[in-house]
Order: sequence, then structure tokens, then C-alpha cells
Amino acid sequence: MLIGIISDTHDNMPQIRKAAEFFAEKEVGHVIHAGDFSAPFTFRILKGLSCGFTGIFGNNDGDKLLLKKMSDGKVYRQPHIFELENRKIVVVHEHHIVDALALSGLYDLVIFGHTHIPEIRTEGKTLVVNPGEAGGWLYGKSTVALVDLSLMKAEIIELAT
Repeated sequence: MLIGIISDTHDNMPQIRKAAEFFAEKEVGHVIHAGDFSAPFTFRILKGLSCGFTGIFGNNDGDKLLLKKMSDGKVYRQPHIFELENRKIVVVHEHHIVDALALSGLYDLVIFGHTHIPEIRTEGKTLVVNPGEAGGWLYGKSTVALVDLSLMKAEIIELAT
């Protein structure tokens, strides 16, 4: 299964739309958002995804109650642990415990955001992915990630701004 990873959208609706269109074009089976949607209205676009969705709250998410409601309960507190295609996945927003999670060997995939800097690396058998900032506000580049869960390979994709 191919999954899409997005983070730090920070209300940039045109870039969220581009990411959703890209994920649809690539026929991803699931999208994971690693936090910092910012406002609940971002789900006007994200509800249109034709695949599964999982998200977590970030440090800049405002109305968490409405975010939870607009997402149909698909946005969780961190860390959020779940399985897809027999792969154990943990999603956090902040980067402080990423190394410990990866080095624990308990997870196949560790996903995080917050730094706005794209990163892909492997720690033992664990793939670590930060898709960077889809919003593009901080560094001027809008990025997302694709992960092939069958091959455990990832790539960063830059979206046009």
C-alpha cells in the first residue's frame, strides 16, 4: 500500500488542495497528517480524500474539539499508534521523542512533523519520516511524503507553490 504523509499545513488551503490532488493522482490508500492543521476548516478539503485518513493534533492546532468533529473522529492525541498493512506505525508531532521511538524497535514506521524540515532515515528496521511543511510558510517549500508500506521505502515530493 502506498500512503501519503503530510504535516504542518497551517491553513494553507491552496497547498492542502494540491497535496490532496497529488495523493489522489498517486492513488494512495491512506493519508497520515502529523499535526498543525491549525483550523478545522482545512477539513473542507481533507474530507474529499477518497482513501483512509489518520491525523494527530500538533502544537498549533486551535479548536481541537471542532477539529475532531470535522474529521469524523480521525484526529487523535499524540503519540498515536496504529497498524496498516501489518506495519506498526506511531505518529507524533514534535521531534523530541522520535529517536527513542525509532531505536525502541517497536515500530516499522515513525512519522513526525513540527520542524518543517523534510527527513527520511532508517534506524535499525524502523523507517523515520518527516514530510516537511505542506503549508510552505516557514521555508517557502511545500512538501509531502510518499511511503510504500510493502517495500518500506519513502520519498519526499515538493509541491508547486
